Parts: sequence; structure tokens; C-alpha cells
Amino acid sequence: MASKKSLNLCRAFLSDNRNVFLRQLSLNPNQKFPVLNQVSSQLFQTRSYSEIPKQLQQKPPVDPTLVPTTSPSAETLDPKINESQKKKNTANKVPVSSSLNAFEIAKFSAIADTWWDSEGPFKPLHAMNPTRLAFIRSTLCRHFGKDPYSAKPLEGLKIIDVGCGGGILSEPLARMGATVTGIDAIEKNIKIAGLHAERDLATSSIEYRCVTAEKLVEEERLFDAVIALEVIEHVAEPADFCKSLAALTVPNGAMLVSTINRTIRSYAAAIVGAEYILQWLPKGTHQWSSLVTPEEIALIMHRSSISVQEVAGMVLNPLTGKWVLSDDTSINFIAYGTKNSV
Repeated sequence: MASKKSLNLCRAFLSDNRNVFLRQLSLNPNQKFPVLNQVSSQLFQTRSYSEIPKQLQQKPPVDPTLVPTTSPSAETLDPKINESQKKKNTANKVPVSSSLNAFEIAKFSAIADTWWDSEGPFKPLHAMNPTRLAFIRSTLCRHFGKDPYSAKPLEGLKIIDVGCGGGILSEPLARMGATVTGIDAIEKNIKIAGLHAERDLATSSIEYRCVTAEKLVEEERLFDAVIALEVIEHVAEPADFCKSLAALTVPNGAMLVSTINRTIRSYAAAIVGAEYILQWLPKGTHQWSSLVTPEEIALIMHRSSISVQEVAGMVLNPLTGKWVLSDDTSINFIAYGTKNSV
């Protein structure tokens, strides 16, 4: 039943181009796949990493160390952990903060064990990760004048992953050479992230803490780049949360925030499709009324002394099953801004 509904959803989604699509499929079988690629590009307005100089638009060699591989679930990880690491990962218990949402914390605590299960509740994030990482690498290299094709393009940068979960973004950032701090309001997430990072020498240096962004502001911590992906839609006060992110960013530093847009199309795809039809996510993972639009994100960032430089869309191409960057921001999008120096 789920597969039939999924097919109907895809058909409805492609209805505007159905006649062209069916006509093209009647061509010689050897010509079908190029046609599929052409049609998919037209549908999703896909593009390369936006605003990149032409000389950098060639695809770099794929480095498998930059993309996290499928790993055993947290239940298979060694539960033993030394006392010093335990203190490192659980220091500073989460204080009461205006940006925290108790309901959201409880909801994600219940599925924390599945962070590294690429077929579990966090499957969409695992699928999006290569595209998100490509955009982050390209953006930060342009921002800080670094070579995106070097072995460690983010070397020398201090980056914080806010709402890091089990560390699926923190680890590849560390492999790209960054000095990474990962924070999360759920202690179970931090324990899982720390245990998983210890398995690899390249990621064992990540500093994981169960703490809020507000707490780090009180500690006067500063970072070259502040990243919060798929977090802002789960906090109680997006404006206050964004102010904390800005306060953690050095002058002229970079901030990246990604989320789901509040549109009818996103409701159909991210909630009805992903949660109820395809069942990629537990029902109730997202509340449509809590989603924010690109315009709202831009205003919130502006009021926090962050100048928005770019907003890029991310869409799932049903013909290839892969996420791609797009000019279409109606479902998912990522915003990149610069901290004002004054």
C-alpha cells in the first residue's frame, strides 16, 4: 500500500511534465537514460554550487573519507568508556533556556540509539549529508580563501556543529581538517557521538558537549563557522536561538542554517510523504506551524548582525533517489551568512 501511494505521489508531483516525460520514454531504449537526466534537470532546476567561479566548477575527485559511511548502530558500540572521556562528553548539563523545546528534546531522545543506522529514522539526513557537505565545503572555502580540492580543505578553522545529534556532520567536518565542537541538548546523543568518534583517529579529537548554544555564549566561546542544520525548526524561540548562533561567530565569520520551508509543497513532501506514506521518519517529527521560510530566516539573521549571502534549495530527485542543490527552495533550503564586523 505504501509503495502504491508513493508512486501516486510521484505521479502527482510530476504532473506538469507528464506528457513530455511519457513521449520521451517512447524513444529508443538506449536513449532513455539521457532523457531522464534531461527531464530531471528541467524539473528541479538543479545547479552546481552557486556563485562558484567557473574555474572551480569542475568536480573534485571523490574522497571517501569526507563522507560518513554506514556504521553499526549505537547498540553494537562498546559501552565501556573511560572516565576522562565521560567527563568530556557530559560536562555542563543543559540549563533551562528560552530556545529549548522540552517536547522536541523528549521526541528525539526516544530515537537517539538510531543515529548511525542509515536505514533508520535518520535515513533522510544520511541521504542529504553528501549534498550538505559539498555545499558547506564549497562555501567555507570561498569564504575563508581555502582550496576546496586539498586533502584537508577546512584545516585551521574552528567550527561548531550546533544540534550535532550523533555526529553524522561533525565527523566528516573533522576529516576535512576542521577543529570541531559538537553540542546537543540531549545527553544520549552526545554519548553516542563520542563513542562513535572514538573509533576513528581522525575524529577522536572532536569536542562533544551536552550543552546549549546559550551556555557557550556565557563562556564567551567563538568559532570561525557556526553550523546548525535541521535544528531551528525544533527550538522554542528561533529568533533567540539565531542570536546565540551569531554571538558564537567571530566577526567576519560564517554561519550556515538549514531547515524545511513552510509551504504546502513541503507539507506534502516532508510531513505527509516522509512521515505518513514512506514512513522514513516517525509521525510527528515535524510540526508544519513551526517551520520557517527563507524570508523569515533572512530577517532573523539580519537582526542578529548576520548578512545573508546566499540561500540554496535542496530537493530530492525521485528519478535518481539523490538530493541535489537547486534554485527551488520550496521544500528544503540552506542559508549562508557573514557576521558583520561592527
